Amino acid sequence: MSEKKTLYLLDAFALIYRAYFAFSQNQIINSKGQNTSAILGFTNTLWDVLQNNNPTHIAVVFDTDKPTSRHIEYKEYKAQREAMPDDIRSAIPYIKEIIEGFDIPILFSDGFEADDVIGTLAKKAEKEGYTTYMMTPDKDFGQLVSENIFMYKPARMGNKAEIWGIKEVCEKFEITEPLQVIDYLGMCGDAVDNIPGIPGVGDKTAKKFLKQYGSIENLHAHSHELKGKMREKVEGSIEQALLSKKLATIIVDAPVEFDESKLIRGAMDKEKLGEIFSELEFRTLGKRILGEEVVVQRATTDGQMDLFGSVTQEEIELNAPSEYATIESTDHAYIFADNESKMQTLLEVLSEANTICFDTETTGLNPQEAELVGIAFSTKKGEGFYVPISADFETAKKEVAIFKPFFADAKKQLVAQNLKYDLAILKRYDVQFKGSFFDTMIAHYLIQPDMKHGMDFLAQTYLHYDPVSIETIIGKKGKNQKSMRDIDPSAIADYACEDADITLQLKALFEPQIKKLNLSKLFYDIEIPLVEVLADMENEGINLDIAALKIFSEELKDDLARLEQSIFDMSGEQFNVDSPKQLGEVLFEKMAITEKAKKTKTGQYSTSEDTLSKLADKHEIVGVILEYRSLKKLKSTYVDALPELVNPHTHRLHTNYMQTVAATGRLSSTNPNLQNIPIRTEKGREIRKAFIPRNDDYTLLAADYSQIELRIIAALSKDESMIQAFQSGDDIHAATASKVFEVDIKDVTREMRSKAKMVNFGIIYGISAFGLSQRLNISRGEAAEIIESYFNKYPSIKAYMDNAIETAREKGYVETIMERRRYLTDINAKNAVVRGFAERNAINAPIQGSAADIIKIAMINIHKAFNANNFKSKLLLQVHDELVFDVLKEELETIKPIVKKEMENAVKLNVPLTVEMNNSINWLEAH
Repeated sequence: MSEKKTLYLLDAFALIYRAYFAFSQNQIINSKGQNTSAILGFTNTLWDVLQNNNPTHIAVVFDTDKPTSRHIEYKEYKAQREAMPDDIRSAIPYIKEIIEGFDIPILFSDGFEADDVIGTLAKKAEKEGYTTYMMTPDKDFGQLVSENIFMYKPARMGNKAEIWGIKEVCEKFEITEPLQVIDYLGMCGDAVDNIPGIPGVGDKTAKKFLKQYGSIENLHAHSHELKGKMREKVEGSIEQALLSKKLATIIVDAPVEFDESKLIRGAMDKEKLGEIFSELEFRTLGKRILGEEVVVQRATTDGQMDLFGSVTQEEIELNAPSEYATIESTDHAYIFADNESKMQTLLEVLSEANTICFDTETTGLNPQEAELVGIAFSTKKGEGFYVPISADFETAKKEVAIFKPFFADAKKQLVAQNLKYDLAILKRYDVQFKGSFFDTMIAHYLIQPDMKHGMDFLAQTYLHYDPVSIETIIGKKGKNQKSMRDIDPSAIADYACEDADITLQLKALFEPQIKKLNLSKLFYDIEIPLVEVLADMENEGINLDIAALKIFSEELKDDLARLEQSIFDMSGEQFNVDSPKQLGEVLFEKMAITEKAKKTKTGQYSTSEDTLSKLADKHEIVGVILEYRSLKKLKSTYVDALPELVNPHTHRLHTNYMQTVAATGRLSSTNPNLQNIPIRTEKGREIRKAFIPRNDDYTLLAADYSQIELRIIAALSKDESMIQAFQSGDDIHAATASKVFEVDIKDVTREMRSKAKMVNFGIIYGISAFGLSQRLNISRGEAAEIIESYFNKYPSIKAYMDNAIETAREKGYVETIMERRRYLTDINAKNAVVRGFAERNAINAPIQGSAADIIKIAMINIHKAFNANNFKSKLLLQVHDELVFDVLKEELETIKPIVKKEMENAVKLNVPLTVEMNNSINWLEAH
């Protein structure tokens, strides 16, 4: 029996674009600054189909730059398409090399699109007994589907790959045969390709017409049966509709030869692919495909790091090692200090060293619960000591006490990776710190904020070194993974020493870069001192009223049941409201609340919050659904989840503040994420009621910066009108409304102020006329007039925005007041969408980042003042522009002026920083 012949035809650019934009929120940038998102995504897709489908024949089909008959016949065809993003253009040569490395043919035909080449080959292959899979996310290919020709939509975002045959295509478009896809496109048009279609005809109407008439031609023949405006539109656009149908028709007789011998899947060239993966730094993917370690070429030269200068390929190849260095291939002197003699040697080394790198080994990741297992030290490259620590807490404190003099020596510099964790652990063992600090994770975050900052990644990227994996010590994640306490201490020694050694080596690389990039003040005066502040805040935790949350949970349960019943009553049936699929079918098929129902990539009706919000005026059920979802999320994410996160030993809620996540400089938090606790809705605000003082002797004090981002943009832009308004203490939104709408400030209406407020805050984020019109529910024309008037009245703000973009284009980055950098690699992109995103960041990053820097300075100074006065009151939380304190009532009047002074004087601007303060029995009432 002969082998079944399968041919896979890949639509190159459709898959490349899809891969690139899949990483739009988290672009993959290697150490050379090269965006490899499109290459990585496409290669993953290609490998998946080779592995999972094992095709006998395959080809990748590209478009060319030559015009096609469609362009000649209709000049507007694809005319509105944005220029190809530079990162995609630069990726194409690599993608073609990778395809060649797999020994897969690349096909194209001048004057014809990839669609036409695929269509022609698919039909020819069918006659030769092949089963053909057209690999593309493009719905247009549905017209080609037959008994032996299928659409193959690759897996994406966790969804499995989809294969569409005749049945699936007909169900998707509600037609009787696949060729009617052409009529569907001719009626609807295609915004992507700029195919006009019939005005006013969308997805639903096109499907209705096809059920009734079967084709565009038959629709026109029966147009007299239509009523009103629709009849006019159909009869007035028949030529346009027929042209659209022609443009949407995939050509199946393009001059392309079908030579099956040239389409046979070949054997991959491992050497060639290895070289490409090495250059691109595809270590994980390379190992998965080639089955062996890939030698990664990183952007370092002769052991020196040049993160921003250009490095030639010759330099990279000349300096790249033949393979990653490892603990086995590197000379090292790691000592397991488990006896008095070795300990004495360690103490002598520590006493003589000016810089000490240390790393704690513990039983877990939660510093409130983890126990110390051991401490590693390194003072010189290639050397390290590991000291095991007893499981008995009192004994452990005595063992740790030996090292207290070194940690408390103000002359010594203490180095660590993720210093906050190590400080939190050691403080529980009564260690006090007086020396200066250097955190390699934070250093790299300032140098390259958009890259990863984990030690293994940094070691591989900058030292060409592959550290010992923790999984080789305690096993893979899962129920069978051991704790460090379960491992023989001697088996931990080399792993722990290596961590300290590698961290010390990274410090040697990053320290001069901090100075070179003018980041010293930001690093040593803000980020490093903040580490201790955050460690103390996390350790302190906050009291949570669990009983109140349980009562609130029951209230929400009743509310949800009531809302669910309302949804059933309005829809006329019971269904799973939490199922997007069932909800979409009820709203858009049964109830038909709109003719233009939006669909997701998988063909399912979109019921996202954004989609439903735009349909709120279509039917009252939408508002009820949105309220139901809001309460459901509130209940599951906060009301029911927060009590589960309360520490059973401290009986307090301890969040984890992360310093190295947000590229803007903002702090983020996790377990729980306090930055996202709702505040805009009445029910959402109830959550804050559950955050309470530690006991009746204390009160919660909340101190919040007033309109800090607006004050910063006024200061940065030096706009006299806005500066004057802030200096005079005017209501800035009323003052703005007065100028924009040209009325006296006393005549500003509530509606005017609301519009001005939206513009004030929207400007910071580069709001467009369209965006403003959506938010204020006004016409785009009115929105454009408001924005134009705003810039006329505040010309310096417009000048600041233009200058920020221009500066970013010249330098490749923007800076905050404290010189925190945000790199914008897409600022000169030809693609307007990609470039626009970078331009908005150029405007916003200095403002958001400066606000982040200011509150960090305030936190550091308040922390110092509290410690100097030995206050029992504590700083507990930082959320956006707000600080929350647990204040001993008898200290309240002493503390309030200190907090206000330090917050309002964190930096000196030409506008005043204003802080609003209040205290109460819970966070909501204090806010």
